[in-house]
Amino acid sequence: MRTLRTLLGDNAVTSALKKGEIHSSHVSLDFADVNPPSAGFKRVVRDLEFDVAELAIVTFLMARAQGKPLALLPAVLVARFQHPLIVYNAARAHLAPGDLAGRRVGVRSYSVTTGAWIRSILAEDYGLDPGRVTWVTFEEAHVAEFRDPPNVERAPEGKKILDMLLAGEIDAAVVGDGMAPDPRIRPLIPDPAAAAAAWRAKHGALQINHMVVVRESLLRQDPRAVREVYRMLLESARAAGGPEMNPFGLDANRRNLEVAIDCVYAQKLIPRRYGVDELFDETTGTL
Repeated sequence: MRTLRTLLGDNAVTSALKKGEIHSSHVSLDFADVNPPSAGFKRVVRDLEFDVAELAIVTFLMARAQGKPLALLPAVLVARFQHPLIVYNAARAHLAPGDLAGRRVGVRSYSVTTGAWIRSILAEDYGLDPGRVTWVTFEEAHVAEFRDPPNVERAPEGKKILDMLLAGEIDAAVVGDGMAPDPRIRPLIPDPAAAAAAWRAKHGALQINHMVVVRESLLRQDPRAVREVYRMLLESARAAGGPEMNPFGLDANRRNLEVAIDCVYAQKLIPRRYGVDELFDETTGTL
């Protein structure tokens, strides 16, 4: 029995697995006590601490570009349409997506996945050049080698994104955890649900947030263990009803990954546009 150090968040897909309802005769999973899982993403890509880990898709693609020995599994743990997650303070003045040029927008980190999707939406659907926005960040990138572009500045130490928004120190904010319960805070994108539905119809894809990676050394040494991890995750997902927003398998995720790669490449977060099949090998590509 091989024990695998594992980082997985608490969500519908992982629930049965983390409750011990899914078993394997070949591997056991030693779950790290990290909540939310994004708090451990630096440890995934910098320290290679985990055999199996949840990881944001943008972070994975950037890590791959830097040669980090991590392999992707075709398993989506978190996906959502990001349209409601850029907000503004309506008590100060009305603001529309096209009004952001020359303004300041807060985001946890420039390379965070939700921020990348938001910039893509603003550029493609609202004609905004993200390079004309000053992005105010609060954390460094997960991938240590990445350097922010010149239109990014760090918020003063101790500042909080919503406090800055309410004080008028920034004009809008990307809030990955959803809107604050404050009547002044409103979505920047009008009717975000309709905008999300239109985006999905146009692209035929989901906006992936988190997938699963394994260390390449595990994949080389024990491909059966990797197949078992995937099987357990798939059974756990099925126990949750196989949510539509959590597709498994390469075929089910090919279009989702194509669009994600395009998003990341267009923002120069990776040096070239990877082909989807490049992200998988004979083991992971047939899961």
